[in-house]
Amino acid sequence: MFELHGLGRLVLARYEPFLRHWQSSRAGAWCPRLRELSQARLHAPRHGDWRVWMEQLAHLPVIEPAVRRFDAPCVGVEATPPLDASMRDQLRAGLLALHPWRKGPFCLHGVTIDAEWRSDWKWARVAAALGSLRDALVLDIGCGNGYYGYRALGAGARLVLGVDPGLRFVAQFLALNQMLRSDRLAVLPLADEDLSDLEAGVDLLLSMGVLYHRREPLRHLRILHRLLLPGGRLLLETLVLDTDEDAVLEPPGRYAQMRNVHAIPSLSRLHSWLHAVGFQQIEGVDLTPTTSAEQRRTDWMRFQSLADFLDPHDASRTCEGHPAPVRAMVLARRV
Repeated sequence: MFELHGLGRLVLARYEPFLRHWQSSRAGAWCPRLRELSQARLHAPRHGDWRVWMEQLAHLPVIEPAVRRFDAPCVGVEATPPLDASMRDQLRAGLLALHPWRKGPFCLHGVTIDAEWRSDWKWARVAAALGSLRDALVLDIGCGNGYYGYRALGAGARLVLGVDPGLRFVAQFLALNQMLRSDRLAVLPLADEDLSDLEAGVDLLLSMGVLYHRREPLRHLRILHRLLLPGGRLLLETLVLDTDEDAVLEPPGRYAQMRNVHAIPSLSRLHSWLHAVGFQQIEGVDLTPTTSAEQRRTDWMRFQSLADFLDPHDASRTCEGHPAPVRAMVLARRV
């Protein structure tokens, strides 16, 4: 059984190779803040299962990677020779203990994590618009377990810093990276507010599925604008109202059973928000209704999913009567 403070030190040690790389980057001045806050969160974790997850990590098999694939839809790794059945079963059981898996897929030594979201579909929609990320410093806000960070590395990014306050996602990243062995990506237990007074430092900022969870969406956008270097780009993905009107939906209760959806703007309102905080060259990349083919229950996410949150008689409405989820992606630039 791990002692929590000692466990925090062990976890932080896993981040040191990445932080040394980040220290030598043009955003190196961020490192003291990243270390200080991560240390505080991991030494006194707020989730009661944190110790259990870390014990699961300690029991995952140690496997030397032979081939890693960050540029494939199923981010993956293989060993040579392949794992035998008993070790593969051990790996699968250890990873399943970190259920639910929201983002994926991952293909790890013969074990496929079929996550709730087909995150590869979302990445495919934006990859052409992003183009090569060669040598880019990338920040992924609300990154979950780091799927998009690995894809950014596969597109040429130099370093990717992911932040997410959800400790389960941090545990999942640590498990994934124990297999994938990248020192160019980290997922730290932080939120956008933790970075709000840092100076500009990154070339590309990803905010995917975060904006509608913010009580003050313009404050979130101001933080993103501040963190980008001049000329840097924001890829913003969010729920929107598919209407020509200038409007915003502020659900009085739940939206698709989510408690913390505060504001869903129309595209015109979203563009107005981005302009208001200083973004320019704003362009739409994609507008896609979310379907139960893209977000669904699997063996790796056995709770309710999208199909359970829509009106059973009218799939164009949520179970509360709101317009069903439509997600937009936009690119914007800080000039």
